[in-house]
Amino acid sequence: MTAFAITAFGRDDVEANIEALGEMMHACVHAGASIGYILPYSRDDGVAFWRQKVLPRLDGGNLVLLAAQADGRIAGAVQLDYDTPPNQPHRAEVRKLMVHPDFRRHGLARLLMAQIEDKARALGRSLLTLDTRTGDHAEPLYESIGYQTSGIIPGYCLDPFKPEFDSTTIMFKQL
Repeated sequence: MTAFAITAFGRDDVEANIEALGEMMHACVHAGASIGYILPYSRDDGVAFWRQKVLPRLDGGNLVLLAAQADGRIAGAVQLDYDTPPNQPHRAEVRKLMVHPDFRRHGLARLLMAQIEDKARALGRSLLTLDTRTGDHAEPLYESIGYQTSGIIPGYCLDPFKPEFDSTTIMFKQL
């Protein structure tokens, strides 16, 4: 079994590992991960995501980024967005759960989700939400760790490999 080290990444960590994070995201998109991007998708696109979308949010202080490393490589990541309106101080959104294809089927997604839930609890968050492509391999994982489906939105996003729309499943978990 692969040993994973999971740590909270701040700005300096992202900047120091931005090429590896971009490579991981590139590999995930090319493996069909439902994380909001479609082909063609380059390594530069992956690096740009971390630089343009994640770093500003980390600077804002309302985003937790956990990254997993194994064998000297970035193996996975997950984000917790807790930038919620004043009437939702108990809620957060799980975003961009990614496991590099080379590290799948080793329990890393479960580890990342358990640790992001711990971070949510530490922040006083008791309700987590997320969305995933309906029928994606992540959907049964989320169900197995206690997430419930609140609904399905048809035609929500483009399929990463073909020009057709996929539905998305909206899920939640009360901690």
